[in-house]
Amino acid sequence: MSQDPTIEDKTSFRLPDPALVTRTMADVAERSQRIVTDFLKRQGTDSRPGPDPLNIGNAFLEMTTRMMANPARLMQAQIGFWQDYLTLWQNTARRIMGEQPTPVIDEGKADKRFKDDAWRENEVFDFIRQSYLLSARFFTNVVQTTEGLDQKTAQKVDFYTRQFVDAMSPSNFLMTNPEVLRRTAETGGENLLKGLSNLLSDLERGKGQLRIRMTDETKFKVGDNIAVTPGKVVFRNDLMELIQYQPTTETVLKRPLLIIPPWINKFYILDLRPKNSFIRWAVEQGHTVFVISWVNPDEKLAEKGFDDYMREGPYAALDAIEQATGEKAINAIGYCLGGTLLACTLAHMQSKKDTRIKSATFFTTMVDFEEAGELGVFIDEEQLQSLEEKMSRRGFLEGSEMATTFNMLRANDLIWSFVVSNYLLGQEPFPFDLLYWNDDSTRMPARMHSFYLRRMYQQNDLVKPPADPNAIELNGVTIDLRKLKLPTYILSTREDHIAPWTSTYRATQIYGGRIRFVLAASGHIAGVVNPPESGKYSHWVNDDLPPDPEAWFKGATELAGSWWPDWQRWVAGQDRTTVPARRPGDGALKPLADAPGTYVLVQAKD
Repeated sequence: MSQDPTIEDKTSFRLPDPALVTRTMADVAERSQRIVTDFLKRQGTDSRPGPDPLNIGNAFLEMTTRMMANPARLMQAQIGFWQDYLTLWQNTARRIMGEQPTPVIDEGKADKRFKDDAWRENEVFDFIRQSYLLSARFFTNVVQTTEGLDQKTAQKVDFYTRQFVDAMSPSNFLMTNPEVLRRTAETGGENLLKGLSNLLSDLERGKGQLRIRMTDETKFKVGDNIAVTPGKVVFRNDLMELIQYQPTTETVLKRPLLIIPPWINKFYILDLRPKNSFIRWAVEQGHTVFVISWVNPDEKLAEKGFDDYMREGPYAALDAIEQATGEKAINAIGYCLGGTLLACTLAHMQSKKDTRIKSATFFTTMVDFEEAGELGVFIDEEQLQSLEEKMSRRGFLEGSEMATTFNMLRANDLIWSFVVSNYLLGQEPFPFDLLYWNDDSTRMPARMHSFYLRRMYQQNDLVKPPADPNAIELNGVTIDLRKLKLPTYILSTREDHIAPWTSTYRATQIYGGRIRFVLAASGHIAGVVNPPESGKYSHWVNDDLPPDPEAWFKGATELAGSWWPDWQRWVAGQDRTTVPARRPGDGALKPLADAPGTYVLVQAKD
């Protein structure tokens, strides 16, 4: 066995004797295989009565039935798994004897769970790490290669298998995480006591349900050190406050800019801090910026529907902007669900020959939901019925439930890393504005949310032509996105877990008019909130718009840095006419409150 003192110094562990290592390897191998077998058996055959609101049991039952229909394929996978395990066992024995064999398997570069040096330098922990990775690969390969499953079932089984695999990582447990063991030895167990206190605090925050604290909330206050771009609320109704921002240039573009954020989250994702605020940057580029700040609804707004959000959101904002500036013609931006609403509004306006919106920009927006990504895992009849029953009792969807769904899409980063940090290492969360915003969740009115999930996610009715009896109708108008002819800028992000870029790209084949499609690096938030000064994340451009998104990407040119300047050149090019700067209160609308307003301050827990 290696007795390299540098390894012992780094890990603070005395290495066990060879007999113990042998027993440990045998035990881990046996338990890993048993966990795999028991998990598949339990998920596939558990027909006990009781609630299954996520409809997981039926999916795994079908998967197991299909898998058992081809036992040879399963046997082949198991043989490969055990061959890899035997190699790992032999390699570990060779390491104990002082050799340095090549690892059987390594985690991906983006996997941060095993960054501690002891996971590689200590023979036991290296074995545990590779053993887990082999088991995880076996799990996912068996599930992903099962034949005969429909797409929805296969997606659900794959998603929840990965949730289980992530949960079982040895990094999540005290006795198999070298960093936690070292911290426990160094502090005499104080980290575990602190972690228990953190756990109880999070249970208290969630009123009996675990609500993991991701950041130090005491370090942020909306309107004090985030969402601080100067402006005024100039209009208010039941669903939104309209904020007009103070200009910082002597002249501004004649067309005001309206930003429609999603109401699944709060608008200040675009105004976190001055250095990464898109709103502040747009003001500095000479835009008269108006932003909708949606209400955080309660049971009183249970009957507000998607048509109400259109009428009391973009339509009301257009009227208010005209009163505030005297301008009818504007440029508009819609982000995520706000972009879906913008597309619906534009189609509605087209039918009314209302041309006040002269150009449209969509940030990470889906209108064709046929391939909605992993969020589709949560959309089936059983889950929708369960969700609608909850919403009918309360009048809304709890903000925490929506937040949990989004966090599950990146469980290792947004769940398990905090379990290790907060509960096992006993650390206090680091103050991070983006995670503060992420935890500042919003509720969803029952009627609107049911319509959105059923008609768009489940049935994909938004892209159906008017002749189809299931085509969406809003405020007496059948929505036809194919009639949109205005200049359009579509921004998607390559690693988006919420609105996959290959799905958002489909809009290029639906809308008419001149379209510019730009793909940014990173994900749904970081790819959008990427100021030029940061020097982060490239973007891709291609003037051609072939039907296949992969063909578009193959022909695209990658450009360094933020896409923001590209958008500014595009939107300013629509109409370069300038006028003297407009200040909130100059027109017919008088200020009601300072930005960021009052609606944004209401939290889901209130």
